[in-house]
Amino acid sequence: MTTLLYTHDACVHHEPGRMHPEHPARLKAIWKALDEPGFAKLERREPPRATVEQIARVHPERYVTAILDAVPETGMTAIDGDTFLSPGSGEAALRGAGAAVAATDAVLGGEAANAFCATRPPGHHAEPERAMGFCFFNNVAVAARHAQEVHGLKRVAVMDFDVHHGNGTQAAFWDTPSLLYASTHQMPLYPGTGAATERGQGNIVNAPLAPMSGGPEFRQAMSDRILPSLEAFQPELLIISAGFDAHRDDPLASLMLETEDFVWATKELMRVAKKVCGGKVVSCLEGGYDLQALATSTAAHVKQLMKG
Repeated sequence: MTTLLYTHDACVHHEPGRMHPEHPARLKAIWKALDEPGFAKLERREPPRATVEQIARVHPERYVTAILDAVPETGMTAIDGDTFLSPGSGEAALRGAGAAVAATDAVLGGEAANAFCATRPPGHHAEPERAMGFCFFNNVAVAARHAQEVHGLKRVAVMDFDVHHGNGTQAAFWDTPSLLYASTHQMPLYPGTGAATERGQGNIVNAPLAPMSGGPEFRQAMSDRILPSLEAFQPELLIISAGFDAHRDDPLASLMLETEDFVWATKELMRVAKKVCGGKVVSCLEGGYDLQALATSTAAHVKQLMKG
């Protein structure tokens, strides 16, 4: 079975500002990397817009409406000090959430073994009633809720290896034992959450890493805490928040991972997914702000998805 790639031109029309790190060139760099001959077998699909009803499984409808109503006709609207709306932001955010939902439908429907969603803006910092950290709608949380509400899954897990803790996903899952959130991330670092003591209903597994930690520390955290927790939880679908800003070349943090560490993590997550849920994996792009490191790491991640 094939790997699906969900992406959309609308996602380059979200313009948070010329000097903003989460800029359209991120996605263009990924597109270029995935246009190489080795990715010819990727099946590319344009995602639909997510509906308000789909997003409202995580974010209250009034919040969704408020974000979409705040999209300006010209210029930019500031949500906070680093989160901005431009005229194309609403469409981009809807396509990002729509990609996660469509990928979930395709993987659970048996159309593909797995899928990667190359969209922006990212989502894992978006709390149920608060946009922050470049994020408006929490794509992976929307996908997890969709898997439960529409496909009847009992247990869904999200694993997040972005360098920043996914406070939004944690907040969305906190009181729901049927959803597992597991994360490796640098600490201390924005947004300030993600301590190992934050456990929700026993369904939150944080493995914070000290600044300057590299591959050995990352792999140990994955092996000792994250992977056993995923196996014990026995999810029927594994969703990955795939941020590549833990790379040593990334300018926004100070972990020291190499591309090979993301390859190893992807292999290990797929191994667990094969064991517990028939290999059903949906991966969604989060961070990554050095263009070369982002493109190389994303391509390596997708290549592993394609290998199954």
